[in-house]
Amino acid sequence: MKERYQILYKGGEGEIVEKKSRFIACIEPVSSEEEALAFIGAVRRRFWDARHHCYAYTVGENHETARCSDDGEPSQTAGRPMLDVLLGRDIHNACAVVTRYFGGTLLGTGGLVRAYSGAVQEGLSSCVVLEKCLAYRWILRTDYSGLGKVQYLLAEAGLPVLESDYGAQVSLTVLVSADQTGAARKKITEGTNGRCAIEEGDALYFGMDGQTPVLL
Repeated sequence: MKERYQILYKGGEGEIVEKKSRFIACIEPVSSEEEALAFIGAVRRRFWDARHHCYAYTVGENHETARCSDDGEPSQTAGRPMLDVLLGRDIHNACAVVTRYFGGTLLGTGGLVRAYSGAVQEGLSSCVVLEKCLAYRWILRTDYSGLGKVQYLLAEAGLPVLESDYGAQVSLTVLVSADQTGAARKKITEGTNGRCAIEEGDALYFGMDGQTPVLL
C-alpha cells in the first residue's frame, strides 16, 4: 500500500465560456470504474440537450484505471487534456465530465485543448482534494498529571486526536502516520519518561480536512 497519495474528497463544478461556447465541468469522487461510468451517465441525463459530454477518470492508488473520451470532438482535443490535468496534479479516484454547449464559432485544436483543460481546472477549484495517509490507530493511556505533557507532545508532532476518554486514567486515541511511528514512539516515551502507555491498533487511511481528521 502506498503511504501517501492525493484523492478527490469532495466534488464540485465550474464553468468557462470561450467564444460563446459554454464548457461546464462536473467533477466527482469515484472508487471504481462502475461509479465513474454511472456519474458520466448522470451528467449526460442532466445536460441532455448538449452537443458533447467529454470525460476523463482515474481510479486506484497507482492510477491503475485511467480512461478518457473526446465524445465527438476532434481526437486528443478534449478527453486527453482533461485526463492530463488530473494526472498532472496527481489526483486519484476522480471523474471529470465537461459538457459543451456550442456557441457557433469553431475554436480550433489549440482552443479546444485550452477550453477543456481550463474547464477541469475551474471545476477543481471548487473541489476538496485531500492527502490520503496510511496510519495506525494508537491508544495512549496516562494519568491526569501527565495529560498536559502528552497533549503538548502530540501537538508538537502534529498527531491528530480522534477520541478522548476521561476515566480513572485518560485514554487518547490518536493517528500516527506510517512514516512517523518510530519517531513518535521515541518522542512520547522519552518525553513522558515512560509513564504513557502505548497500545498499537489497526492500520487505516486518513486525511486532514482543515484541522479535522477524516477516516478514508
